[in-house]
This record gives sequence, C-alpha cells and structure tokens, in this order.
Amino acid sequence: MKLAVVVPAYNEEKTVGKVIHQIPKRIPGIEKVEIIVVDDGSTDWTVSEAMKAGAKVIRHKMNMGLAISFRDGLDAALEDGADVIVNTDADLQYDQRDIPKLIKPIIKGEADIVLTDRNVWKLPHMPLGKKIGNKLATWIVRILSGFPVKDAQSGFRAFSREAALNLNVLSGYTYVQETIIQAVFKKMKITQVPCKFRAREGDSRLIKSIWSYAKRAGLTITTTYVHYKPLEIFLTAGIFLVLLGFVIGFRVLANFLLTGSVSPYIPSAILTAILLIVGFQIVMLGLIADSINANRRTMERILYLIRKNSKR
Repeated sequence: MKLAVVVPAYNEEKTVGKVIHQIPKRIPGIEKVEIIVVDDGSTDWTVSEAMKAGAKVIRHKMNMGLAISFRDGLDAALEDGADVIVNTDADLQYDQRDIPKLIKPIIKGEADIVLTDRNVWKLPHMPLGKKIGNKLATWIVRILSGFPVKDAQSGFRAFSREAALNLNVLSGYTYVQETIIQAVFKKMKITQVPCKFRAREGDSRLIKSIWSYAKRAGLTITTTYVHYKPLEIFLTAGIFLVLLGFVIGFRVLANFLLTGSVSPYIPSAILTAILLIVGFQIVMLGLIADSINANRRTMERILYLIRKNSKR
C-alpha cells in the first residue's frame, strides 16, 4: 500500500521542513510513503525548505485558502495512486509520529476516515475563547450530521482511497466540518483517535479572529447541510409558516363566519395571507432544491467514476 501525506502550507518556512522530517518513512502495512506539500502562494522560503526536505511540491500562484489547498492535495494524492491519504498541518502543532496510529484502522479495513481528537479542554496553551468556539462548532456538526464527533476542527485526519474519491470540497475557506458532514451523508465509516497537539509559534494563518472564523465556518456548515438536506430544511420552514398562518387566521375566519366582516382583524388577515403565501413558496423552493440535489448526486457519481477509472 502507498501512503500520501498532504501538507498544506502558507508561509511556514520555519516549520515545514521539521514536519516533513518527522513523518515516519517506515510504517507497518505501508510499502511507500510520499509527502506532498501544497504551497498556497507563500511569499517566504516555504517551497525551497519543503523541496530540500524531500517533499513533492504543488504551488498556487496566489493564496487560495486552506480548503482549496486540501482539495488540490487530495487530488494530487489520488493521481499518484495513494491507497491511504493523511492530511496534516505545516506548523508543527501535530506530532507526525501519530500517523501509524492514525492510519491503522484504514489499513485493517475498519474505517474509511479517521479523525483525531485533540482533547481541547486539557490543552493549557489554547485560549479559552478558542476552546469554547471549538466545542460549539463541534456540537453543531454533531447535531447536523448525527455523528458523535469529538473534535470537528482538527485537520489531522486520514482517508482511504475510496473515501477520498467520494469527497468533493465546495468551500473556499475550511474543509474540516464540510468533509465530516459529507462523509456521514455518504454512509462512510468514521472512527476517531486521540492525538498530541502542540502550541503554535506565532499567529494562525487561518484564524485571524475568533469571530471571523466563526462566521465563515458557520456559513460553510450551513451551506453544506443545505446541499445535502434541502427538502428537509425548506419543507420544515415552509410547513411551519403555513401552520402559523392557519393559527393566526383562525380567529379571522371565525369572525368572518359570524359577522360577515374581517374587521377588526384586518392586520391579522394580512399577516395570515403573507405567511401562507411565503410558506407555500418555501415548500415549492424545497421541491426545486431537491431536484437540483438529485442532479448534484448524479454529477458526484460521474465524477467519482472518472476519478476511479483514471490512470493510477
């Protein structure tokens, strides 16, 4: 079996070489280890340090974002014939010596995807605000996906070739929550293992502020869920508005049957009409979105077959 370790990197000249050297080159069950660094438009010596350490480098001419780098790294690993793919960071926070433990469930055929749990509450170097944000995002992903994920934000994870072939990253910002939700909806087997997580030297390249990350990650989670459950979301919202319209309109109807007049409930009558019209439109929008979703599933199947049948 061949293992590809994908390392997205942006201005990580001080640590990318150390990360590459720390990756185990001999792992039970793995015949070959390839390291792919995806340079996301770095302006420092990240590329030369990665090449010096022996990694294959894919370069973006400009900064495209973590999700795009992850996607391109996954595609490159598949094209190179990887049977197992590990994604890690270039900032040396993850201990690459955990890779054998990470990929073991995939080698044994027990999992399609292996996530890691940093146990953030016990990390003395992580600020309280980030811990709370991490747990909140993880809770949301757990509720939406139905999978008991422990740490939805950890980017240190492993994929079988089949899992990687089935994943389609649509976000331009972060992939961590999106891939979990996708994997669950596509019936992939997911397991979790603990991992070490060191303090980062310097500021994060991805998280400029907690609120900015929360806003963009929240948008990613919401749109991903809508992509896979459009009818459920729109139908629930539409039916709720229609029922609310009926409840408010009941006394208007009762008064009209008794007196032959809508007055003095004209505002309620107007609100009832608005709720019924908007609710009906949302239900229809859900049906249209569900049809689009069916087309998307067909396109994903075609893309999967193209990837699978391409030359390894």
